[in-house]
Amino acid sequence: MSRADPSETVPTPHSRLSLGAAGRATFDLALRLGGLFIAIVLVAILFIAINPAFMNADVLVSVLRSMSSVAIMALGLTLVIVVGEIDLSFGAMYGLAANSLAVMWILDGISVYLAIPLTLAIGALVGLFNGGLTTRLKIPSFIVTLGSYNLLYGFSLWITGAGTFNPAYPPEGHAVSEGQLTFFTNLTATIGTHNFSTEVFWMLGLALVVGFLLHRSLFGFRLMAIGGNPVAGELARLPVVKYRILAFVASGILASVAGILDFSFIQTSQPDIGLSQTFPVFAAVIIGGASLSGGKGTVIGTLGGALLLAELQIGLALLSPGPHVQQLFLGFVTIGAVALDIGLTKLRSRRAA
Repeated sequence: MSRADPSETVPTPHSRLSLGAAGRATFDLALRLGGLFIAIVLVAILFIAINPAFMNADVLVSVLRSMSSVAIMALGLTLVIVVGEIDLSFGAMYGLAANSLAVMWILDGISVYLAIPLTLAIGALVGLFNGGLTTRLKIPSFIVTLGSYNLLYGFSLWITGAGTFNPAYPPEGHAVSEGQLTFFTNLTATIGTHNFSTEVFWMLGLALVVGFLLHRSLFGFRLMAIGGNPVAGELARLPVVKYRILAFVASGILASVAGILDFSFIQTSQPDIGLSQTFPVFAAVIIGGASLSGGKGTVIGTLGGALLLAELQIGLALLSPGPHVQQLFLGFVTIGAVALDIGLTKLRSRRAA
């Protein structure tokens, strides 16, 4: 019997170093997610202690419904942040999607079955616009998407004439088919005695798709690699530009999906809808563990961040301390999450050195 090659049985220093780095990264991730879900439980206990009505099933349904649209947009933003970019236009894209659908369907008479795909195409084109300017003209994505935010809001004001739309009560001279209205409202139909919205199922289904792409596919592996070290990605001949653009396109589409679903649930569109979503969505992604430096982010973390924010929103609404308290909480939580991300990044850099 031949003796085994020592190189096959004894780990090299490089392999031990790699395993150690992987172990530390896994521990950091587990610590971050563990802390997040402990915070979710503690906040729930605190609200229940202050107001036992928080244990009501209707409140839980409200929390899940509240997190749905935030989580759907946050999934798209997660992809953009993982690849090392920033998107601030998703809130305005959410609004433009709802308003574009309303105008095409209610005013222009385009069938809702065609208007919905056209709306998703608009989201994809906006993502292509953001990604193209960022990658081709080398304009920082923060600047590009901040400009897009205002452009998209301007388009919403223009196409709606600064008016609101409700498909159940179309403007005079316009009609909406009863069958199309039923189809549209059924996208987010409520079920059960507690009016559980099926929008939650849309959120979970999209989370599974994005989770597979990010954590179980070559697409996600390359996103992480490009975001973690863009120079190494280019040296390895990865399609860096293509993947960055695809991340922006996905963000635009998912923001459009959220806008369509909320329009279906609320039954009303207005020009400024979605503008207030920017910081909650951004906070959900950062709280969930995505790193502003790129290369890190998880779907489960993003969902957890959205759940924590929805819990805070509904809990504070029940306590009625005033709208300023919700904004203060959101500001503190966002700053705290970014500070934690920066601190962990510095700690990892020191350990790597």
